[in-house]
Amino acid sequence: MKSAGSTDNSIHEPARPSWDDYFFEIADTVSKRATCNRGKSGCVVVRDRRILVTGFVGSPSGFPHCDDIGHQMKKLVHEDGQVTEHCMRTIHAEQNAICQAARQGISLDGATVYTRMTPCRTCAMLIINCGIKKVFCERKYHAGSESEDMFHEAGIHLEYKYHEPQDYLNET
Repeated sequence: MKSAGSTDNSIHEPARPSWDDYFFEIADTVSKRATCNRGKSGCVVVRDRRILVTGFVGSPSGFPHCDDIGHQMKKLVHEDGQVTEHCMRTIHAEQNAICQAARQGISLDGATVYTRMTPCRTCAMLIINCGIKKVFCERKYHAGSESEDMFHEAGIHLEYKYHEPQDYLNET
């Protein structure tokens, strides 16, 4: 029996999220600022469980957004002959986060990235060169195997919350 004035909040409060789930939830919230509807993504970069920077998919500062004037699609022909289309108006969430760190003078050496899906090849190269040591993705990017190989070769820990590919608008 409880004494008057005592409270037991554990019955009514939901369980605290794990650190990984917490940072994934923040990345999801950051993704809501994205300005290209073809795969709204957000990125959180942390070190020692402290947020260093965030980034979302969007056009460079001062440039028009896809959501306002449409996509700037370009075709890419791969070595195997496959042709894919990509929106070139925006930069990726990981790129934006890295740029924010550079502008603020924040080292990302030894940091961890939380993002919606496997970073693309360009983002993977930037992550490697920044000295980031861990990449946690919510889901796989359907064309992310090259990035996975690069992370493995660079000794970067890559982990997925879910192993199915991320669905997004006009997937190519």
